[in-house]
Amino acid sequence: MKLLLPLLALLAAPALAETAAPDYRKPESWLCRPAAGKGAAPDPCSGDASASRVPADAKVSLDLLPAAEKPAIDCFYVYPTVSTDPTPNSDMVADPAERLVALAQAAPFRQACRLFAPLYRQVTLATLRDRMTGKPVTADPTLGYRDVSAAFADYLKHDNKGRGFILIGHSQGSGVLKALIQNEIEGKPIARQLVAAYLGGHNLLVPEGKLVGGDLKSTPLCSTATETGCVLAWVSFRDTTPVPPASRFGRPPEGSAAGMQVACSNAAALAAGAPADARATLRPLLINRTGIVDNANAAPKWAKGRNIYTPFVALPGLLTGQCMARENAQVFSVGINADPADPRTDTINGDVVANGQVVPTWGLHLIDMNLVMEDLVALAKLQGEVWLRRRGK
Repeated sequence: MKLLLPLLALLAAPALAETAAPDYRKPESWLCRPAAGKGAAPDPCSGDASASRVPADAKVSLDLLPAAEKPAIDCFYVYPTVSTDPTPNSDMVADPAERLVALAQAAPFRQACRLFAPLYRQVTLATLRDRMTGKPVTADPTLGYRDVSAAFADYLKHDNKGRGFILIGHSQGSGVLKALIQNEIEGKPIARQLVAAYLGGHNLLVPEGKLVGGDLKSTPLCSTATETGCVLAWVSFRDTTPVPPASRFGRPPEGSAAGMQVACSNAAALAAGAPADARATLRPLLINRTGIVDNANAAPKWAKGRNIYTPFVALPGLLTGQCMARENAQVFSVGINADPADPRTDTINGDVVANGQVVPTWGLHLIDMNLVMEDLVALAKLQGEVWLRRRGK
């Protein structure tokens, strides 16, 4: 079984004894799932996803971003490494970090689709920290994949009913979904229902200059906004910061086949190499949003004299993103169009910070998804419409 977990590929450890998959017929095995009816308990994917839009003149407007009334496609989301459980693999009880990241990364997609997000026994932050400090680790890196595979099978059997679906992941979640595509989708009839896959914060390998091959044998990178059955993948770095030689992202892992490079998709301009505005939908409180490390930086003041009370803030025109070859790496290079004369912030958070110091090998990993969130949601809507139209639905 091919399973290349992002970041945690470093956690190679002997697999633990075979463990039965959770029962995904039980509602408590899901972090997010469409409500069964009136009175159903709310989940983080149905939480408040409203955004305060702050243009260059700082005249704030409110965008409620309501859920689609009758979405015709589904989104299957797998969250990144966020579990705060002290064990090597997480349990099946959602902690606040798991709920928060689902709100930050998945909730905006309800404008385009029904949202499904299984809980899974991922490799935890505790294990990641142990590995980073040279301690022995005992986590089973395949356990989370087996859980997600079981959840996806349950979704197909009981909920899908022939609908198109988009796979959405970040970091460890993207690695799990890559393995799901490799093992459960490519070469099978279900591949016809794959609208797209958005795999942020993960080193997806493709042959140099090619759109297909490498990690995925028949699923190409999306080259236009109206293409379906394709994948987006990217890793983010500031354009003012070099990609360090020891970076975890942007370069093929040691031992990769010759001629491979890390894929980079710009959700704002799939067919173009030129810079394009990255339509970020950022959390006002970006500090330690995914709980990976202690982050001592203060949250930026989004605009002078403006307080933001919504869960998200949009800053149109502030960020520009471009897929670039830099320092022998392929990355989504993010620039800040700072203007000290206007009232908006000239900075963003998103770096991993440990002991008060930025860890440059991670780039802007914490906000890979939210850097291009509005672009991704718009793309999900369009690709869903195209997929339905091509099937006469």
